[in-house]
Formats: sequence, C-alpha cells, structure tokens
Amino acid sequence: MAKIPTVAIIGRPNTGKSTLFNRLIGRRRAIISDIPGTTRDHISSMVENDDLDYLLIDTGGMGGGTDDHDFEDDVHAQSLLAMEHADLILFTINSREELTANDHQVVQLLRKNRKQHVPVIIVLTKSDNPALLDALLPQYYQLGIADDIVAVSALNRVGVDELEDYIIRYLQKQNFEKQAVREQTEESTPSVAIIGKPNVGKSSLVNAMMSEAQRKMSPRLVSEIPGTTRDTTDTLIRYHDREFLFVDTAGLKRHAQTEEGIDSYAYLRTIQALEQSDIALMVLDATQPLAKQDKRVAALAIERGKGLIFLLNKIDLLTTEQKKEKIDEIKATFLFCRFAPVIPCSTVTREGLLKMFDLIEALQRNRTRRLAIKELNRWFKHSVEGQPLGPVSKAKHITQADAIPPTFVLFVKNPKEIEVSQIRFLDNRIRETFDFQGTPIRWIMKSGREREQ
Repeated sequence: MAKIPTVAIIGRPNTGKSTLFNRLIGRRRAIISDIPGTTRDHISSMVENDDLDYLLIDTGGMGGGTDDHDFEDDVHAQSLLAMEHADLILFTINSREELTANDHQVVQLLRKNRKQHVPVIIVLTKSDNPALLDALLPQYYQLGIADDIVAVSALNRVGVDELEDYIIRYLQKQNFEKQAVREQTEESTPSVAIIGKPNVGKSSLVNAMMSEAQRKMSPRLVSEIPGTTRDTTDTLIRYHDREFLFVDTAGLKRHAQTEEGIDSYAYLRTIQALEQSDIALMVLDATQPLAKQDKRVAALAIERGKGLIFLLNKIDLLTTEQKKEKIDEIKATFLFCRFAPVIPCSTVTREGLLKMFDLIEALQRNRTRRLAIKELNRWFKHSVEGQPLGPVSKAKHITQADAIPPTFVLFVKNPKEIEVSQIRFLDNRIRETFDFQGTPIRWIMKSGREREQ
C-alpha cells in the first residue's frame, strides 16, 4: 500500500500555525457528534486535491512562551517527533515581528532533527501585503534552512494558493503520487488497521493468524505485500475464500527516551495507518486498566469515519468473572462508541480470533450501506412522530449523502437550533431499525432553503 505523505507545520507559538492549518484543510460542514472532547498532541487532517493527497499535521509551538514548563517540554517533544517523520516541513515565522531567539532555536532543531532530504518551506504568516516584505527577505534566506519562502495571510487567503502549489510540487519531487480511489463495497477487500497502545499484543495478533496450525488449515492463508512503509507491515490474509488486508503498526522504534515520546510516535503512526484503512481493530490489554490514551485512539478512528472493533486481548489470564467485569468497563468507558463490538480473545490460545473475520465482513457491509430515500424518509417520519424533538420533528426531508461512513443530511428550518440529544435519539433509532453495528454515523444539519436551491 502506497505511503501517504506527511506535511508538518512547525514554528514557535503565535506564528499563525493553526490559522494556516485551517485554511489549508478548508472549511468543513458542521457535523454534530456525541464524541467527548479529547486533547490531542497533534491536530491532523487529510488534504485532498486533484494532484495529490497528503496528511497535514499542526504541531504545538516550539521554543517556549508560557509559564507551564512541563507542558512546553511535552509540546516540544511532540513537535520533534512530527519534524523527524515529516516528508515536507512548513516553518512558520510571523512576518510582523522581528526574528526572535525562539525562531533561531527552531532553525537549529530543524537542522538537527529533520531527515536530510526533507525540504523546508519558510511560510511568512500574517503577510497582508507581501510586497512590503521584499526588503526583509534576505534575513530569512540567511537562516540557511529554506528551500523556498512564501508569504501568506491565511486569514485573507493571500498567498495560500501559491503555498499549496509548492507543497504539491515538493511532494511530487519525492515521487509521491495521487492514490487511485478504491471503490468500497461490501465485496471489497477490507483494509484493517491494527491500532492501540504499545505492548498490547498488536504484532502478536498477526503472528497468531499466521501460526502453523492455521497454515495447515489453509495453505494460502498468508501472503506478504511488498512496498510497505518503514514502520508498518501490511499482510494479506485469506479466510474462507475471502481476503483481508491487515495494517500492523507494531514496527515501533525508540525515537525518544521517555514513554511519552514512544506513545506520541505510536500516535503519529496510528494516524497514518487509519487514513489508509477502512476498519480499525483496536487491541486492548485485558490485564491493564483502560487509559485516556485508549479513548483518544478510539476517538481518532471515529473522527475519521472508520469502522471500529475492540479486541480484548489476554483474556486467558482472567477468570470468567473478571472477563465480564472488563467487558462492562469497556462499555462504560467508551460510551461515545457504543456501536463498536467487543471480541474477547487471546493471541496465545487463539480463543475468539476467528470471530473477528465475520465481524469485519459485517462492518464492511454496514459502513457501505445505502438506504433508499423513500425507505429513509418513511423511517424518519415513523421515528419522530409523537416525540418531543422540537425542530427535528418539523423537518420535511432527510437524505443519505454519497459518502462513507453512512452520512445523513437532515433539512431543518434552523440548523443552529438542533441539540446533540436530538441527534443522539435519531442515531439510536436508526441503529435499532437498520444494521449499522461497528460503524460511526454522521449527521449533517442543513437549512431547508438549501434543498430548495
């Protein structure tokens, strides 16, 4: 599977990184979600265009600027990791201010930590009148770090088109190409990302499926796919005449001396694996307490519209009662993805592993399901009838957008009046009527006037 290039936005605090990030990814339609807020070290998004798609990462500011030194150290470590694994770096400098010691510190870090072949574009932010910057350009070139310099005002979209052209050009020089859109149907080979914290048994899962006992049952069980990325392993597995592509992110290397650094690198690899997959198989260690990191990784999968299965590994080490308690704990912890099934298993005894294949097939069907408009509107009318749903009950039309995961557009008088609890009601009802196990559902509120146009 071809690698998706990564572009990292790096710079000291208050240089307009987030504004630039938002401008490059473009405005998104508002989606009402029941996912609780989760603090992430990096904010990332796929940027898609006609020439090339890439993963854009907005990092925290480097070089200080706050009174919370522990927080600064953590942000610094996260940014270094993004810097080390990016294929192109956008170094933001505030054009309205003199170069600071922190700017020079970031330059030194770029020289030391980025891969030598990775280009750097200096992005002069807050440049409402780029013509006034001509006299200042020599000092930026003297930094000796830039392959090109682009002046932008992300707020007013000045210079953004030029920057986008540079990004595509530099990525294409590294032989990245536009990936063909893979038509996703229930018959398509599911691409499954094996995700989770380090040391929960992700690589053991693939090894268990490649065991000698399973090879005897099916001689063509496993074949390796060449050309994978440096830190992932793609394995094609055949089960009952059906193929499944598993993307294992177990190739974790110690790029930092702290556990936080290791977790952050795993997080970055998880983002990249998820972007290339249809379904996330999240491995949990039954012998360890659930952590904030687990919720964060699950939220990543849902935000990216992937099918989700929880694989509770190492249950051979639990009693029957402990197993029940652990499953209850998972359901209570992951309330925001109650639709995701839980498979208790053991990669040692192989208990429960074969159940995974049938579930993956079911999820592939569910996340590609399309409901007929008449059937959908009939369901909606029946569901809201007599319910205290305010403006939702007065909606005249609902349709399913042509997108994966299942995305429903509800035309209402004023989208701002819709409450999350009302959407949660619709979500529960549609899952009761149709089989959407394991897949997130997205709800988009639009003004009724938009339908009329």
